[in-house]
Amino acid sequence: MGLSVDIKLALKGFSLEVAHAFELGGITALFGASGAGKSLLLRVIAGLEDGAEGQVSFNDEPWQGRGRFVETAKRGVGYVFQDSRLFTHLDVAGNLRFAAKRSGSKAFDTVVKTLDLQPLLSRQVTALSGGEKQRVAIGRTLLSEPRLLLMDEPLAALDHARKTRLLPYIARLPEAFGLPVIYVTHSVEEVTRLADRMVVLANGQVLAGGGVAETLARLDIAEASGKFEAGSVVRAVVIAQNERFRLTEMLVAGQALSMPASVVKIGAELRLRIRARDVAIALRRPEGLSIRNVLRGQILELEQEAETAFAELLLDIGGGQQLRARITRASVAELEIVVGDSVFALVKSVSFDRRALPKG
Repeated sequence: MGLSVDIKLALKGFSLEVAHAFELGGITALFGASGAGKSLLLRVIAGLEDGAEGQVSFNDEPWQGRGRFVETAKRGVGYVFQDSRLFTHLDVAGNLRFAAKRSGSKAFDTVVKTLDLQPLLSRQVTALSGGEKQRVAIGRTLLSEPRLLLMDEPLAALDHARKTRLLPYIARLPEAFGLPVIYVTHSVEEVTRLADRMVVLANGQVLAGGGVAETLARLDIAEASGKFEAGSVVRAVVIAQNERFRLTEMLVAGQALSMPASVVKIGAELRLRIRARDVAIALRRPEGLSIRNVLRGQILELEQEAETAFAELLLDIGGGQQLRARITRASVAELEIVVGDSVFALVKSVSFDRRALPKG
Protein backbone atom coordinates (compact mmCIF):
# COMPACT_ATOMS: atom_id res chain seq x y z
CA MET A 1 0.00 0.00 0.00
CA GLY A 2 1.46 3.35 -0.93
CA LEU A 3 0.81 7.08 -1.07
CA SER A 4 2.72 9.38 -3.40
CA VAL A 5 2.78 13.14 -2.84
CA ASP A 6 4.53 15.72 -5.01
CA ILE A 7 3.05 19.03 -3.95
CA LYS A 8 3.82 22.73 -3.79
CA LEU A 9 1.64 25.13 -1.85
CA ALA A 10 2.07 28.72 -0.72
CA LEU A 11 -0.37 29.86 1.93
CA LYS A 12 -0.29 32.98 4.11
CA GLY A 13 3.46 33.37 3.87
CA PHE A 14 4.16 29.68 4.43
CA SER A 15 5.34 27.36 1.69
CA LEU A 16 4.92 23.59 1.60
CA GLU A 17 7.05 21.67 -0.87
CA VAL A 18 6.88 17.91 -0.45
CA ALA A 19 7.90 15.15 -2.85
CA HIS A 20 7.70 11.86 -1.01
CA ALA A 21 6.51 8.30 -1.50
CA PHE A 22 4.88 6.97 1.67
CA GLU A 23 5.01 3.25 2.31
CA LEU A 24 1.77 2.67 4.16
CA GLY A 25 0.92 -0.05 6.64
CA GLY A 26 0.44 0.21 10.38
CA ILE A 27 0.92 3.75 11.67
CA THR A 28 3.05 6.33 9.85
CA ALA A 29 3.87 9.40 11.93
CA LEU A 30 4.17 12.84 10.34
CA PHE A 31 6.56 14.38 12.85
CA GLY A 32 8.01 17.83 13.34
CA ALA A 33 7.95 21.00 15.39
CA SER A 34 4.95 23.29 15.41
CA GLY A 35 4.72 25.13 12.09
CA ALA A 36 6.64 22.47 10.16
CA GLY A 37 3.73 21.87 7.77
CA LYS A 38 2.43 18.55 9.16
CA SER A 39 -1.24 19.44 9.41
CA LEU A 40 -1.14 21.30 6.10
CA LEU A 41 0.29 18.22 4.36
CA LEU A 42 -2.43 16.09 5.95
CA ARG A 43 -5.07 18.48 4.60
CA VAL A 44 -3.54 18.22 1.13
CA ILE A 45 -3.72 14.42 1.30
CA ALA A 46 -7.35 14.67 2.42
CA GLY A 47 -8.26 16.99 -0.45
CA LEU A 48 -8.99 19.95 1.81
CA GLU A 49 -6.46 22.27 0.12
CA ASP A 50 -7.47 22.59 -3.53
CA GLY A 51 -4.94 25.42 -3.99
CA ALA A 52 -2.05 22.95 -3.83
CA GLU A 53 -0.19 22.39 -7.09
CA GLY A 54 1.13 18.97 -7.92
CA GLN A 55 0.13 15.34 -7.69
CA VAL A 56 -1.28 13.02 -5.05
CA SER A 57 -2.01 9.35 -5.64
CA PHE A 58 -3.09 6.49 -3.38
CA ASN A 59 -2.26 2.93 -4.47
CA ASP A 60 -1.58 4.30 -7.96
CA GLU A 61 -5.07 5.86 -8.00
CA PRO A 62 -4.71 9.56 -8.90
CA TRP A 63 -6.40 11.86 -6.44
CA GLN A 64 -4.92 15.11 -7.68
CA GLY A 65 -2.88 16.42 -10.60
CA ARG A 66 -2.92 16.62 -14.40
CA GLY A 67 -6.30 18.31 -14.43
CA ARG A 68 -7.86 15.89 -11.95
CA PHE A 69 -9.03 16.65 -8.41
CA VAL A 70 -10.93 14.02 -6.43
CA GLU A 71 -13.14 15.52 -3.73
CA THR A 72 -12.55 14.59 -0.10
CA ALA A 73 -15.73 12.55 0.17
CA LYS A 74 -14.67 10.39 -2.79
CA ARG A 75 -11.08 9.75 -1.62
CA GLY A 76 -12.19 7.35 1.06
CA VAL A 77 -10.22 9.02 3.83
CA GLY A 78 -11.28 9.32 7.45
CA TYR A 79 -10.10 12.43 9.29
CA VAL A 80 -9.78 12.73 13.08
CA PHE A 81 -9.21 16.34 14.17
CA GLN A 82 -7.69 17.78 17.34
CA ASP A 83 -11.19 18.56 18.58
CA SER A 84 -13.82 15.81 18.48
CA ARG A 85 -16.45 17.70 16.42
CA LEU A 86 -19.25 15.46 17.70
CA PHE A 87 -22.95 16.26 17.32
CA THR A 88 -23.94 17.65 20.71
CA HIS A 89 -27.68 17.10 20.09
CA LEU A 90 -27.09 13.33 19.82
CA ASP A 91 -25.90 10.87 22.43
CA VAL A 92 -22.86 8.67 21.78
CA ALA A 93 -24.88 5.92 20.11
CA GLY A 94 -26.58 8.52 17.93
CA ASN A 95 -23.24 9.92 16.77
CA LEU A 96 -21.98 6.45 15.87
CA ARG A 97 -25.18 5.30 14.15
CA PHE A 98 -25.30 8.49 12.09
CA ALA A 99 -21.95 7.60 10.51
CA ALA A 100 -22.82 3.93 10.14
CA LYS A 101 -26.10 4.74 8.40
CA ARG A 102 -24.46 7.09 5.91
CA SER A 103 -21.80 4.58 4.92
CA GLY A 104 -23.80 1.39 5.32
CA SER A 105 -21.13 0.09 7.70
CA LYS A 106 -21.68 -3.26 9.43
CA ALA A 107 -18.81 -2.64 11.85
CA PHE A 108 -20.79 -0.98 14.65
CA ASP A 109 -20.23 -3.76 17.19
CA THR A 110 -16.55 -4.12 16.25
CA VAL A 111 -15.94 -0.39 16.68
CA VAL A 112 -17.75 -0.32 20.03
CA LYS A 113 -15.75 -3.30 21.31
CA THR A 114 -12.34 -2.15 20.01
CA LEU A 115 -12.69 1.34 21.49
CA ASP A 116 -14.50 0.18 24.65
CA LEU A 117 -17.50 2.42 23.95
CA GLN A 118 -20.28 0.23 25.35
CA PRO A 119 -20.42 2.06 28.72
CA LEU A 120 -20.71 5.39 26.88
CA LEU A 121 -23.45 4.64 24.34
CA SER A 122 -26.30 6.23 26.30
CA ARG A 123 -24.24 9.19 27.50
CA GLN A 124 -24.68 12.71 26.17
CA VAL A 125 -21.64 14.09 24.39
CA THR A 126 -21.48 17.10 26.71
CA ALA A 127 -21.03 14.76 29.69
CA LEU A 128 -17.93 13.06 28.28
CA SER A 129 -14.31 13.72 29.21
CA GLY A 130 -11.88 14.89 26.55
CA GLY A 131 -10.43 11.41 26.12
CA GLU A 132 -13.89 9.83 25.88
CA LYS A 133 -14.92 12.36 23.23
CA GLN A 134 -11.87 11.48 21.13
CA ARG A 135 -12.61 7.76 21.38
CA VAL A 136 -16.13 8.43 20.13
CA ALA A 137 -14.78 10.69 17.36
CA ILE A 138 -12.39 7.95 16.26
CA GLY A 139 -15.23 5.43 16.32
CA ARG A 140 -17.48 7.67 14.24
CA THR A 141 -14.70 8.17 11.70
CA LEU A 142 -14.09 4.41 11.45
CA LEU A 143 -17.78 3.84 10.79
CA SER A 144 -17.47 5.99 7.67
CA GLU A 145 -15.55 2.99 6.23
CA PRO A 146 -12.34 4.84 5.24
CA ARG A 147 -9.52 3.27 3.23
CA LEU A 148 -6.99 5.56 4.89
CA LEU A 149 -7.24 7.08 8.36
CA LEU A 150 -5.72 10.54 8.94
CA MET A 151 -5.25 11.74 12.52
CA ASP A 152 -4.25 15.35 13.15
CA GLU A 153 -2.73 15.55 16.65
CA PRO A 154 -5.77 13.85 18.23
CA LEU A 155 -4.23 13.97 21.71
CA ALA A 156 -3.16 17.63 21.64
CA ALA A 157 -5.98 18.85 23.90
CA LEU A 158 -5.60 16.08 26.51
CA ASP A 159 -3.54 15.96 29.70
CA HIS A 160 -0.81 13.35 30.09
CA ALA A 161 -2.97 10.85 31.97
CA ARG A 162 -5.73 10.88 29.33
CA LYS A 163 -3.16 10.68 26.52
CA THR A 164 -1.63 7.61 28.12
CA ARG A 165 -5.03 5.90 28.38
CA LEU A 166 -5.92 6.65 24.75
CA LEU A 167 -2.63 5.55 23.14
CA PRO A 168 -3.33 1.77 23.31
CA TYR A 169 -6.66 2.25 21.51
CA ILE A 170 -4.95 4.09 18.66
CA ALA A 171 -2.13 1.53 18.49
CA ARG A 172 -4.55 -1.32 17.72
CA LEU A 173 -6.50 0.43 14.94
CA PRO A 174 -4.48 -0.75 11.89
CA GLU A 175 -4.70 -4.43 12.85
CA ALA A 176 -8.30 -4.28 14.07
CA PHE A 177 -9.65 -2.54 10.96
CA GLY A 178 -7.08 -3.39 8.30
CA LEU A 179 -6.36 0.18 7.28
CA PRO A 180 -3.22 2.33 7.30
CA VAL A 181 -3.00 5.36 9.58
CA ILE A 182 -1.13 8.63 9.06
CA TYR A 183 -0.69 10.29 12.43
CA VAL A 184 0.43 13.91 12.89
CA THR A 185 2.35 14.73 16.07
CA HIS A 186 5.19 16.79 17.51
CA SER A 187 5.63 14.37 20.42
CA VAL A 188 8.58 11.95 20.37
CA GLU A 189 6.78 9.89 23.02
CA GLU A 190 3.73 9.39 20.77
CA VAL A 191 5.95 8.41 17.84
CA THR A 192 7.78 5.88 20.00
CA ARG A 193 4.59 4.40 21.42
CA LEU A 194 2.59 4.26 18.18
CA ALA A 195 4.47 4.50 14.92
CA ASP A 196 5.91 1.80 12.69
CA ARG A 197 7.61 4.38 10.46
CA MET A 198 7.90 8.15 10.41
CA VAL A 199 8.39 11.12 8.11
CA VAL A 200 10.09 14.18 9.60
CA LEU A 201 9.06 17.62 8.35
CA ALA A 202 10.87 20.91 8.88
CA ASN A 203 10.04 24.28 7.32
CA GLY A 204 7.53 22.78 4.90
CA GLN A 205 9.86 20.09 3.54
CA VAL A 206 10.64 16.45 4.24
CA LEU A 207 13.82 16.20 6.28
CA ALA A 208 13.96 12.43 6.79
CA GLY A 209 11.86 9.30 6.59
CA GLY A 210 11.98 5.60 7.37
CA GLY A 211 11.69 3.24 10.31
CA VAL A 212 11.25 4.87 13.72
CA ALA A 213 14.48 3.56 15.25
CA GLU A 214 16.83 4.54 12.43
CA THR A 215 15.13 7.90 11.85
CA LEU A 216 15.17 9.02 15.49
CA ALA A 217 18.84 8.01 15.70
CA ARG A 218 19.80 10.54 12.99
CA LEU A 219 21.70 13.55 14.30
CA ASP A 220 20.34 15.84 11.58
CA ILE A 221 16.76 15.82 12.91
CA ALA A 222 17.62 17.57 16.18
CA GLU A 223 15.84 20.73 15.05
CA ALA A 224 12.62 18.81 14.50
CA SER A 225 12.77 16.52 17.53
CA GLY A 226 14.03 19.10 20.00
CA LYS A 227 17.42 18.49 21.56
CA PHE A 228 15.96 17.99 25.05
CA GLU A 229 13.75 15.09 23.91
CA ALA A 230 16.05 13.70 21.21
CA GLY A 231 17.07 10.11 21.60
CA SER A 232 16.97 6.58 20.25
CA VAL A 233 14.58 3.67 19.98
CA VAL A 234 16.10 0.22 20.47
CA ARG A 235 14.67 -3.29 20.41
CA ALA A 236 14.88 -5.45 23.52
CA VAL A 237 13.91 -8.99 24.52
CA VAL A 238 12.72 -9.69 28.07
CA ILE A 239 14.78 -12.53 29.59
CA ALA A 240 13.83 -12.46 33.29
CA GLN A 241 11.86 -10.80 36.06
CA ASN A 242 14.03 -10.09 39.10
CA GLU A 243 11.50 -10.39 41.95
CA ARG A 244 14.00 -9.56 44.68
CA PHE A 245 14.91 -6.14 43.28
CA ARG A 246 11.73 -5.61 41.24
CA LEU A 247 13.57 -5.31 37.92
CA THR A 248 12.75 -6.45 34.40
CA GLU A 249 15.89 -7.89 32.80
CA MET A 250 16.39 -7.58 29.03
CA LEU A 251 18.87 -8.05 26.22
CA VAL A 252 19.58 -5.23 23.75
CA ALA A 253 21.82 -6.30 20.87
CA GLY A 254 23.00 -9.17 23.08
CA GLN A 255 23.87 -6.82 25.96
CA ALA A 256 22.17 -6.75 29.36
CA LEU A 257 19.80 -3.94 30.29
CA SER A 258 17.36 -3.63 33.18
CA MET A 259 14.58 -1.30 34.24
CA PRO A 260 12.00 -1.07 37.04
CA ALA A 261 9.74 -4.12 36.92
CA SER A 262 6.87 -4.06 34.43
CA VAL A 263 4.17 -6.61 33.71
CA VAL A 264 5.61 -8.10 30.52
CA LYS A 265 6.15 -11.73 29.65
CA ILE A 266 9.55 -13.37 29.35
CA GLY A 267 10.38 -13.57 25.66
CA ALA A 268 8.36 -10.44 24.83
CA GLU A 269 9.94 -8.05 22.35
CA LEU A 270 9.76 -4.41 23.42
CA ARG A 271 10.70 -1.09 21.96
CA LEU A 272 12.71 1.05 24.37
CA ARG A 273 13.14 4.80 24.22
CA ILE A 274 16.43 6.17 25.52
CA ARG A 275 16.95 9.94 25.57
CA ALA A 276 20.32 11.19 24.37
CA ARG A 277 20.62 13.37 27.47
CA ASP A 278 20.30 10.23 29.64
CA VAL A 279 23.40 8.63 28.10
CA ALA A 280 26.92 9.28 29.41
CA ILE A 281 30.17 8.06 27.84
CA ALA A 282 33.18 6.26 29.39
CA LEU A 283 36.39 4.96 27.83
CA ARG A 284 36.44 1.92 30.15
CA ARG A 285 33.67 -0.11 31.73
CA PRO A 286 33.06 1.77 34.99
CA GLU A 287 32.95 0.27 38.47
CA GLY A 288 31.50 1.56 41.72
CA LEU A 289 28.61 3.47 40.11
CA SER A 290 24.88 3.37 40.76
CA ILE A 291 24.22 3.34 37.01
CA ARG A 292 23.78 -0.37 36.16
CA ASN A 293 23.04 -0.19 32.43
CA VAL A 294 26.27 -0.07 30.44
CA LEU A 295 26.38 -0.82 26.69
CA ARG A 296 29.51 -1.22 24.62
CA GLY A 297 29.47 0.70 21.34
CA GLN A 298 31.52 2.30 18.59
CA ILE A 299 31.25 5.97 17.64
CA LEU A 300 29.74 6.32 14.16
CA GLU A 301 29.17 10.08 14.14
CA LEU A 302 30.23 12.99 16.32
CA GLU A 303 28.86 16.51 15.85
CA GLN A 304 30.01 19.37 18.03
CA GLU A 305 27.67 22.36 18.37
CA ALA A 306 29.85 25.45 18.15
CA GLU A 307 27.01 27.65 19.42
CA THR A 308 26.38 25.54 22.56
CA ALA A 309 28.32 23.59 25.17
CA PHE A 310 27.16 20.25 23.77
CA ALA A 311 28.03 17.54 21.26
CA GLU A 312 25.90 14.74 19.78
CA LEU A 313 27.23 11.22 19.32
CA LEU A 314 25.79 8.27 17.40
CA LEU A 315 26.95 4.84 18.57
CA ASP A 316 26.73 1.42 16.94
CA ILE A 317 25.81 -0.97 19.78
CA GLY A 318 25.59 -4.08 17.58
CA GLY A 319 22.80 -6.04 15.94
CA GLY A 320 22.09 -3.17 13.56
CA GLN A 321 21.04 -0.95 16.47
CA GLN A 322 22.20 2.57 17.27
CA LEU A 323 22.22 4.81 20.31
CA ARG A 324 22.44 8.60 20.60
CA ALA A 325 24.30 10.42 23.36
CA ARG A 326 24.43 14.12 24.22
CA ILE A 327 27.47 15.18 26.21
CA THR A 328 29.47 18.38 26.63
CA ARG A 329 32.11 19.46 24.14
CA ALA A 330 34.47 19.73 27.11
CA SER A 331 33.95 16.00 27.76
CA VAL A 332 34.75 15.23 24.13
CA ALA A 333 38.00 17.14 24.45
CA GLU A 334 38.98 15.64 27.81
CA LEU A 335 38.24 12.07 26.68
CA GLU A 336 39.87 12.75 23.28
CA ILE A 337 37.20 10.67 21.57
CA VAL A 338 36.82 10.56 17.78
CA VAL A 339 34.74 8.69 15.23
CA GLY A 340 35.69 5.00 15.25
CA ASP A 341 36.53 4.80 18.97
CA SER A 342 35.10 2.01 21.10
CA VAL A 343 33.38 3.40 24.21
CA PHE A 344 30.89 2.45 26.90
CA ALA A 345 27.46 4.10 27.05
CA LEU A 346 26.07 4.58 30.55
CA VAL A 347 22.28 4.64 30.32
CA LYS A 348 20.73 6.57 33.21
CA SER A 349 17.06 6.15 32.34
CA VAL A 350 14.89 4.03 30.06
CA SER A 351 11.25 4.35 29.04
CA PHE A 352 9.51 1.91 26.82
CA ASP A 353 6.62 1.20 24.49
CA ARG A 354 4.28 -1.28 26.19
CA ARG A 355 3.18 -2.57 22.79
CA ALA A 356 5.12 -5.77 22.02
CA LEU A 357 6.75 -5.73 18.61
CA PRO A 358 5.82 -8.40 16.07
CA LYS A 359 8.31 -11.21 15.64
CA GLY A 360 10.79 -10.65 12.84
